[in-house]
Amino acid sequence: MSKIKAVLLMIGLTFVQTGFSQAETPSLTPFKAEYTAYRWGDALGTASMELEWLAGNQYSLLYQSKVSKFFLSDKRTEHSIFYLQDNQLVPKEYHYSRSGTGSDKQLDVTFNENQKRIQIKEDNDISTLPWRGETDNQLYRIALPLQLSVNKTQMNVSFINYRGEQKQYQIRVEDQEQIDLPFGELNSIKVKIVRQNSSRETYAWFAPELDYLLVRLQQFKDGEEQGDIKLTTFVQK
Repeated sequence: MSKIKAVLLMIGLTFVQTGFSQAETPSLTPFKAEYTAYRWGDALGTASMELEWLAGNQYSLLYQSKVSKFFLSDKRTEHSIFYLQDNQLVPKEYHYSRSGTGSDKQLDVTFNENQKRIQIKEDNDISTLPWRGETDNQLYRIALPLQLSVNKTQMNVSFINYRGEQKQYQIRVEDQEQIDLPFGELNSIKVKIVRQNSSRETYAWFAPELDYLLVRLQQFKDGEEQGDIKLTTFVQK
């Protein structure tokens, strides 16, 4: 696997848990965060994440990344439209696009709450699945911080990934660490993604002092680092 593909697989990683008890009241504050992507300490590109309030209880989450090394390049965009409804994050639309070295790809996912169906459009192919509570490929970036803020230590995962596949993972809190980032030193909560039958190990760090923002994400495969993204700037709107 090329260095570019390894890094992009890592920074496109997802895990989700959206449910809350009625006694818990999640809140969403619009922000923009920017990151630098590394592999073995070498900077390969950038990523950004932006949460915006649209109207009523509707929000937009936009994630973009751009990585290049020598003659290889990869640019990806993920865009989610979702609702905060009855203390839950409810996906409505998810759009994914990828361009650069190799084949371009586009995926559009629509969640129909009334019909309990998911429509997946991949390039020119359309398919449907029953909706059993899955969320989209990137809402973990909002949902997991909300879970950590109410002291959850284990979270189940059910989502549609950027290939249009149903996936399930488990997330568990590993430790609390002080980490040094381009943004500066931060206290953080370290979590691990637990997969079955996989040689990949993925860790994520969230900073309580920045509303539990995702501040670092690192992945290994067979003990070798595939990528490491670190926070560089953060602004609340």
